[in-house]
Amino acid sequence: MVTTPQVGDFALTRIEGITGRFVAAGQALVGDAAPVQHAFVYVGNGMVVQAMPGGAEMIPIEEASPVVQWSTGHFDLSEEQRDAVVVEAVALVGTPYSFLDYASIALAHYRIRPAWVRDYVASTGHLMCSQLVDEVYLRVGLHLFDDGRIPGDVSPGDLWKLLRSR
Repeated sequence: MVTTPQVGDFALTRIEGITGRFVAAGQALVGDAAPVQHAFVYVGNGMVVQAMPGGAEMIPIEEASPVVQWSTGHFDLSEEQRDAVVVEAVALVGTPYSFLDYASIALAHYRIRPAWVRDYVASTGHLMCSQLVDEVYLRVGLHLFDDGRIPGDVSPGDLWKLLRSR
């Protein structure tokens, strides 16, 4: 398996400290015990785009959480698709973050999510990290999930399971 990222690949990472433990606990509550809590897109030149509570940002990869797994080699992307992933990821810089999206995914797991919450998550006016990855790929016509989920119903653990199944 190739582990050197290519432009347009995404990465899964662990979050250290109290924040990482909080996210991991939340994931465990919904049956998602994946060893990752964060995701970002590699846009080349040593830079990544990631969703953060202050809004999506583009930062040097050295400032990002250490990578547990890259998507490299899991998807057969053309050069044009990779370039399009970069364009779309960069276009999302500044997109607000939403903690409600985490709660929505948990509610969906327990089948008690109100329609207004589902619709809020399906909008693209806000993104958490795994949603950013999914949205970028959707925008370039690459559907990571074909299981009928609505756009935005994706956690870092879902991305982890996807890579493990490929």
